[in-house]
Amino acid sequence: MRRSGVLLHISSLPSPYGIGTFGKAAYDFVDKLYQAEQTYWQILPLGPTSYGDSPYQTFSAFANNPYFIDLDMLIDEGLLTQSDIQSTFNHPRYIEFDHLYEERFDVLKKAFHRFNRSDYAYQQFIFDNRYWLYDYALFMALKVYHQGRSWEEWHEDLRHRKPETLLHYQDLLKEDVEFYQFIQFKAYQQWYQLKNYANQKGIQFIGDMPIYISYDSADVWAKPEYFYLDHQRLPIDVAGVPPDNFSKDGQLWGNPLYNWDKLKEDHYSWWIERVSSSIHLFDMIRIDHFIGFQNFYAVPYGHKTAAHGQWRKGPGVELFHAIKHALGDVNIIAEDLGVITDDVRKLLKATGFPGMKLLQFAFDSREESDYIPHRYEHNTIAYTGTHDNETTLQWFKKLPKTDLNYCLNYINHRGGHRVDSLIKATLQCPANTAIIPMQDWLHLGKEARMNIPSTTGNNWRWRMLMEEFNADLINKMKSFTLLYGRGYHSKWG
Repeated sequence: MRRSGVLLHISSLPSPYGIGTFGKAAYDFVDKLYQAEQTYWQILPLGPTSYGDSPYQTFSAFANNPYFIDLDMLIDEGLLTQSDIQSTFNHPRYIEFDHLYEERFDVLKKAFHRFNRSDYAYQQFIFDNRYWLYDYALFMALKVYHQGRSWEEWHEDLRHRKPETLLHYQDLLKEDVEFYQFIQFKAYQQWYQLKNYANQKGIQFIGDMPIYISYDSADVWAKPEYFYLDHQRLPIDVAGVPPDNFSKDGQLWGNPLYNWDKLKEDHYSWWIERVSSSIHLFDMIRIDHFIGFQNFYAVPYGHKTAAHGQWRKGPGVELFHAIKHALGDVNIIAEDLGVITDDVRKLLKATGFPGMKLLQFAFDSREESDYIPHRYEHNTIAYTGTHDNETTLQWFKKLPKTDLNYCLNYINHRGGHRVDSLIKATLQCPANTAIIPMQDWLHLGKEARMNIPSTTGNNWRWRMLMEEFNADLINKMKSFTLLYGRGYHSKWG
């Protein structure tokens, strides 16, 4: 079945409170996607962001981002008043993360103090999420107690989770632990309300699961046996990718690697819990860096670049057999971008998961690329680009002339906006699913790029303005979608 959707993270929605939320603008976005004959809303990871503000580096693999809690909905519940919210955000186009960090938690604490902690739904949420919730809440309370320092800098007894030390801090920080449980309850509650509304409209969510976990996270602190750490609980090797034509030093991600032997010994229970949590949150899951399950690159901890790492074997199809045995069929998209080896192709074929194709990778005038649209299989997700790429407008401006001419000829550009022609080529291709970033529908340039890999300081900030997703754009999206048989009312969908 041919379908299409839009890539836009929750943070990029319009809001008077500095960042997109699970509130009114999200519901409006669902309504507009429905009017435009879309099926999917793809988002980035929902986890609580840490230093650098990346949704791919979070304090938990399970927790939700407290910034996405809608304050107006808390007002409607009687947990906040309008006077509790002194919003002083000045940039509707960009997120001010420093400002959010300074003021949002104080506002949420006001709601917490008015909340009835004996609420049945709250107590049920704590029970249902006992695998991860308490450890996460205690971890965050301890981070606040230690002025935000990484857990590697905590006292040795706390790093090693000595029972008597944990009991001391559990008692000392009881109120803070409750607060972090409360904000997870509200974030999850608001998310499920939004998801239910979207599903009733026929809109499905594609979520995003990073393969790796931040070292400074509740997961690594609470379950160190599942990660490749030394006796001091520091990483032995860390994740990255080797040097290539685009990066002479490679990419040093710095995440701890998994102890796959221990995970296998425990029947991959941690991964099964993680996927189980995600399939309740989303209708489909995109797993980032899928090639790392077949082969992963290990860089010695402390190295400044990824130049001197080595390849190691991952769990392969065995992990996905374990997940299927425990959870049944799971709708997974494999992010298989990059250099793909034969054994990765075999893994993808064995799982049956759809891979990804980007049209921005397709047009090398020197040779025919694997990303050229006429070569796509039906079991594929096609994109113009993703959050890690230039917007299509920016990409066109930087494309070498010979490649540009090749591209424009291939996509049969005969006037109008070039970006629209590439969008049409994406929607027209054989892939069953096509996803277009919202920035491309809006014809935005480098000012709207979401992320530049291997850089920090100015990523993840872009936001859409309220007036941009207007009736004219809805009608254009609908027209393109129906034309290429991807809408609910398409003749050939």
